[in-house]
Amino acid sequence: MNKKIAFMIIAVLLIIIVASIFGIKPAVKSGSLDSISLPKGFKIDVFADTLDGSSISYPGPNPGPRMMLLKDNVLFVTIPNTGKVIALPDENGDKKADGVVTFIDKLNNPHGIDYYDGWFYIAEVSRVIRVKESGNDLHADMNTFEVLIDNLPTGGHFTRTIKIRNNSLYLSIGSSCNVCNELDERRAAITKCNLNGTGCRVYAKGLRNSVGFVFHPETGVMYATDNGRDMLGDDIPPDEINIIKDGKNYGWPICYGKNIHDTDFDKNVYIRNPCMEPFEMPSFIDLQAHSAPLGLAFYYGDSFPAEYRGDLFVAYHGSWNRNVPTGYKIVSIDMLNLTVKDFATGWLTGGNVLGRPVDIIVADDGSLFVSDDNAGKIYRISYKSSNSS
Repeated sequence: MNKKIAFMIIAVLLIIIVASIFGIKPAVKSGSLDSISLPKGFKIDVFADTLDGSSISYPGPNPGPRMMLLKDNVLFVTIPNTGKVIALPDENGDKKADGVVTFIDKLNNPHGIDYYDGWFYIAEVSRVIRVKESGNDLHADMNTFEVLIDNLPTGGHFTRTIKIRNNSLYLSIGSSCNVCNELDERRAAITKCNLNGTGCRVYAKGLRNSVGFVFHPETGVMYATDNGRDMLGDDIPPDEINIIKDGKNYGWPICYGKNIHDTDFDKNVYIRNPCMEPFEMPSFIDLQAHSAPLGLAFYYGDSFPAEYRGDLFVAYHGSWNRNVPTGYKIVSIDMLNLTVKDFATGWLTGGNVLGRPVDIIVADDGSLFVSDDNAGKIYRISYKSSNSS
């Protein structure tokens, strides 16, 4: 038995043990969405199916679709496990993907994706690349392929999320560990670079794993999710929504939440709370620990009821290490009073995991696209009032 096979067997056994301890059962492969509950008037459909996925929910990312980009009515999706970025066109407008087109493949766990000025920017584990489309055939023109950054740190959290804003490239890299002092300042941080990958600097740090970040469509302010550390119990530390500002420190590994000192990790004795230093930023919103908030999107579409306008939708990937599992849903956050409400639930039923939401984006028609890397699906959530024809 070679080492690779032995490692795979051990990994499977660990998955089964963890699932057993925390009451997480194998996912049910089904096209039915009857278990998903939404507010009155809303509907969820499968936009694309059979995009890999897993038969069991296990710690960390699952094999299916992750981050999304909508361009010219075509949904581009990263699938890290296959090394691909795929395109999902809907040319006939029936709100279902016509098929799956491989835009680019043979990448190393591609995760983040964005588009700007003719270029698709893609973040792999160890590098950032960009490439143009070959005409309008939904295939990458490999003659334009460029490597912008080729020395990203590897190991630990593999997610690399990328956004382009005001001629700058922003890149989020998670920590190498559960809790530790990082040797590479780019870890547990968001880095800002020139569009060609030069001039990179740490924009904000102390962010253990900010898988999702977006710019507010009206103010331009950056908001990011952050996944707190493990092994402090079921309810500590909170997961977070943060307002990201240039030069600020968001606490990890020695602080969490509203400037709470993590004395379990940091044993140093201080005259005053080290989390109250001038550059330390408290969380903007505390979320249930171990919910694993990932993708997020502000809603300024026209098809949802008026009370949702300006809300922040957040995808909870779900817990793996909580005695009572939590997450596996989508919430909406009223940005006026900062209340968090369940929006789409039912991917966790009786300990049985039916799916794990990852990313959320607003479609041109005002519906929501949601990726699910466990079930291997892309969902479309739409609204139709009771008095609509």
